[in-house]
Amino acid sequence: MDKVVASAQDALEGLIDGMTVAVGGFGLSGIPTVLIHQALEQGTSDLEVVSNNCGVDGAGLGLLLAQGRIRRVIASYVGENKEFARQYLSGELEVELTPQGTLAEKLRAGGAGIPAFFTPTGVGSQVSEGGMPWRYDSDGEVVLRSPAKETREFSVRDHARDYVLEHATFADFALVRAAKGDRHGNLVFHQSARNFNPLCAMSAQVAVAEVEELVEPGEIDPDEVHLPGIYVQRVLALTAEQAADKDIEKRTTRPRPGKDD
Repeated sequence: MDKVVASAQDALEGLIDGMTVAVGGFGLSGIPTVLIHQALEQGTSDLEVVSNNCGVDGAGLGLLLAQGRIRRVIASYVGENKEFARQYLSGELEVELTPQGTLAEKLRAGGAGIPAFFTPTGVGSQVSEGGMPWRYDSDGEVVLRSPAKETREFSVRDHARDYVLEHATFADFALVRAAKGDRHGNLVFHQSARNFNPLCAMSAQVAVAEVEELVEPGEIDPDEVHLPGIYVQRVLALTAEQAADKDIEKRTTRPRPGKDD
């Protein structure tokens, strides 16, 4: 039951080229920085990444992207990254844009063993009708577009409307970061770092969690657990320095009340 590993290298044992990797976090909040650096160091490439976004230039998944390690991205937001835009528009990167709530449910459904589900989100748009550019060539021409998806009418509370079929996400690996975790893999996340981290872990065959604070089993109140250890296979305890290493995408400040300009 002790899932703690000795090093980041041990944590990513079995991660090989071509795998599908779900990566937690929201913007740069709650991203598994140490595990991303390890994936970069060990040279893993040709990855299909499922994440809310793909980091920024010089941080997060943007580091793997800059070295050409990512083949395909499934995400809901792709701003803040000029290199991402360059690779996408030049045909170096395949991109499947997915509505944010749909992306979250695809991950959750994968963890629950539900292969597909119907949602009203995206009906009547390229999400359901197809035609969304997935890949360009070097001349800027679209060479791969999203296919049309099955739609079906359902009546909910006596109101009939169309729904689109979405398939669940089943990742090979998940890389997540938690504020606290125990040796059994029970995890607690801090505020917005909870976005996507639990869902990514749920979707994966092997979920690896880097934790800022490692505690013994029983020290986390069961009511405080955000993700049960059943979904986590490996736990990497961070050093104090690693735990404190957190980036901010955009720092916005203002003078404190009462302070002179």
